[in-house]
Amino acid sequence: MVYCNTNCSFLTPTMAPPNPQSAFDFATAPAPDGAAGQELEHLRRQHQLILNAVGEGVYGLDLDGRVTFVNPAAAAMIDWPMEELIGKSMHAVLHHSHADGSAYPREACPIYAAFQDGSVRRVTDEVFWRKDGTSFPVEYISTPMHDEAGEMIGAVVTFRDITQRRWAEQVLQRANEELEQKVLRRTAKLRQANHQLRELSEMRSRFVSMVCHEFRNPLNNIALTVSSLNRYDTQLRPDEKTDYLLTINANVERMTQMIDDILVIGKIEAKVLEVNPKPLDLVVFCQDLLAEGDYRRPQTPIQLVCRSRQVLACLDERLLRSILSNLLSNAIRYTPEGRPIWLKLARQRGQAIIKVQDEGIGISAGDRKSLFEPFHRGRNVSNIPGTGLGLSIVKQFVQLQQGTIKVTSRVDQGTTFTVRLLGVTP
Repeated sequence: MVYCNTNCSFLTPTMAPPNPQSAFDFATAPAPDGAAGQELEHLRRQHQLILNAVGEGVYGLDLDGRVTFVNPAAAAMIDWPMEELIGKSMHAVLHHSHADGSAYPREACPIYAAFQDGSVRRVTDEVFWRKDGTSFPVEYISTPMHDEAGEMIGAVVTFRDITQRRWAEQVLQRANEELEQKVLRRTAKLRQANHQLRELSEMRSRFVSMVCHEFRNPLNNIALTVSSLNRYDTQLRPDEKTDYLLTINANVERMTQMIDDILVIGKIEAKVLEVNPKPLDLVVFCQDLLAEGDYRRPQTPIQLVCRSRQVLACLDERLLRSILSNLLSNAIRYTPEGRPIWLKLARQRGQAIIKVQDEGIGISAGDRKSLFEPFHRGRNVSNIPGTGLGLSIVKQFVQLQQGTIKVTSRVDQGTTFTVRLLGVTP
């Protein structure tokens, strides 16, 4: 804040008139005759010009708090004519209320405290009031004024309208708060990204470990079978050799299936797997699928249950085949021969509802939490062959077609997978 400097020497104790009200008279009274009078007149004019040129508001008070002088800047800021302010109580004019409109007692005013203890008071967080009843934020300094004898005769108050500065401070504060929020959001995103990267790294490590483990078993079986064929070639009967070759072929097919599944998962993660829906009659589709050799069960055939003769839908045939193939293969694999399996089809509110239900070995509650994760297999599957990739692919294929999949199961009583897919036409 800039207050009255050495150029405003008429406000200093040595230049103050002896009369408490003569500060204003000093600037307006006629000068004496002679050289001394001319010098005094020149000094008075110079002081008047300085006072008028000061950009801050400046006014003087006597010991009763009445205005003895005021500069144009002060009068303009509070929108009062200069001549009307002289002799008025300045506290009643511009400092009568707090910012919230509550009364501001004169005895609590820092400006008048200068009269009591003779100390300079600086305030930066109050308001002054204009003639029209509006207020504006100010910072001010109240300085005691003494005469030549050192007697206190009043005070000089210098103030500044800090509306623009407060506005700039508020803008800066809002900008800082917005920046802080952006930094917090960005930090949260970075933490989330780092967490996801760690999870991805851990998942890939587990994936590589599982792939190596799953490939090692069929490779060991193939190596052992080939070694047996080489060692006992002359001692084996033709049918025994055929069994060995069938074992090799089964393990090769298992490895081939794992490679195909891993490639499919890679395409899904890379988002390069295209979905090409086209019109299908789901009843015919399911009938044709169950007629294929992989899904035939001579003793207890899979039963197709559907109350409608026709269920038309617009779906990706390739993805739908993979979904049902995996679910039906699992049902056959984990359901003892003689127990039933159902493929149920229905339509409801624009959705195709497909259920694969069996009375097989079931899935424990602990395994259901990780059922759709790659390479996860139930604890009760024993030596039943499988890669643990099928259900992971099923779930992602269902999601690619904006569908859902749920499972209900009880150990030794059976499992039901329910797939809901959009796209059914009326």
